[in-house]
Amino acid sequence: MGKIIAIANQKGGVGKTTTAINLAASMAALEYKTLIVDADPQANSTSGLGFNPKEIEYSIYECMVENVNARDVIINTDINFLNLLPSHIDLVGAEVEMINLKNREDKMKEALRDVKNDYDFIIIDCSPSLGLITINSLTASDSVIIPVQCEYFALEGLGKLLNTIKIIQSRLNTSLEIEGILLTMYDLRVRLSNQVVDEVNAHFQQMVFSTIIPRNIRLSESPSFGVPAESKGAVSYLNLAREILAKNGMVQPG
Repeated sequence: MGKIIAIANQKGGVGKTTTAINLAASMAALEYKTLIVDADPQANSTSGLGFNPKEIEYSIYECMVENVNARDVIINTDINFLNLLPSHIDLVGAEVEMINLKNREDKMKEALRDVKNDYDFIIIDCSPSLGLITINSLTASDSVIIPVQCEYFALEGLGKLLNTIKIIQSRLNTSLEIEGILLTMYDLRVRLSNQVVDEVNAHFQQMVFSTIIPRNIRLSESPSFGVPAESKGAVSYLNLAREILAKNGMVQPG
């Protein structure tokens, strides 16, 4: 049975979609069958993997709101072992349409139930908000990765996100775990980056991944070319994938 990992932070610009794409691609490169779920109305993971969201006929929106089977929506990418459940701008309206639905927080979980066993990992790229779609994503997930950028106000809003996770753990998904806090956009030359690393590690200790994602122009630009990055940053995501595998007892660390 596949492990579902949400990539979540309501703060924008923290490398959330870059993390979702490159972590999923890294898992696939290690020959783990992986599905990336684009749960963001901006559809950046969809476009980042080379698909035009405007040309997407069915998306996660239809799965959640109209009960379309996810298997009929999932598309193959150009990367072996990596599939995509795409997003579309229509997802913006999903929160409004779902307000009066019974068990509205479980729609993502229901949509992924039939395909969970088809994959080793399912990576959900959450929207930069704590709205109903993100709550759905966290309710459907086994764990959550929280990207935190090594810049000013790095911890801004993190407490609110952790509080939301605690509420979901107590009310909607008692098995939800924090996979880890991921430090992103690290610049060795900048003193502030090192200060943020020290501060986050001091606050959250074992919750912080050992792998740190560097600030890298090729990494940040790569989604615009429809492919994951090939850079030092991409190597870091491969290391992150190995760290997650080791943490889950799937490979030995090394």
